[in-house]
Amino acid sequence: MDPRDDASDEILLRRFIDGDADAFEVLVRRFQRPLFNFILRSVRDPDRSEELLQEVFLKVVQRAAEFQGSSKVSTWVYTIARNLCIDTSRKMVFRRHRSLDASTGDDPDGPTMLDRAAAATPAADRAVSGGDLKERITRAVEELPEEQREVFLMREVSNMAFKEIAEVVGVPENTVKSRMRYALERLQRALAEYEDYAREAK
Repeated sequence: MDPRDDASDEILLRRFIDGDADAFEVLVRRFQRPLFNFILRSVRDPDRSEELLQEVFLKVVQRAAEFQGSSKVSTWVYTIARNLCIDTSRKMVFRRHRSLDASTGDDPDGPTMLDRAAAATPAADRAVSGGDLKERITRAVEELPEEQREVFLMREVSNMAFKEIAEVVGVPENTVKSRMRYALERLQRALAEYEDYAREAK
C-alpha cells in the first residue's frame, strides 16, 4: 500500500508542489469518481463531463502553488469544478432537450415518447415501474433548481459537510441547509407522484 494513500489532501498537494508527481496521482484517484459524478449531474453530458474533469485537474496543476491553505483542498477543487460547470451551462443554455413530442426513432414522423407512453398497457407499466424508479430519481434531481441541485449533489454524492458546501457556493451555511431542505421536499413530492402512478399501474 502506498503510504501516500493515508495522507491528507493538504499534505498531498504540498508534496506535489514540492515536486512529488505521485502525490498528485493519489489526489486524482481520490477525487476522480465523486468529481465526475458531480459534474455529470450538472452538465448532463458524459463526454463533456470527462472533458471538464480533465480541465479541473489541469487547473489544479496550474494553480497548485497559489493554494493558500485557508480552506480545505476539497473545497478549493469543488469550487473550480463548480465554476467550470456554471460556465458550461451558460454556453449550453440553448441546448435542446429531448421532449415528449420528439420522435423516438429514426423517422422524424414516427411515434413520440408521449405516443408510446399513452399506448403502454398496464402490464407493461408494471414491468417498467420498478426499473424506472432509478431513472425517475435521476430526473427528479435534474429538475431541481440549480442552486438546490448543486447543494444536494455536493451533500449526497460527494459527502461534503454543510460548512464546506457553503464555502464552495459562497453563501451562509444556513442558506445551504435551507436549499438542501427545499431540495429534499421537492424530491419527496416528485417521488410521491411516482409512487401514486406505480400503484395505479398495478
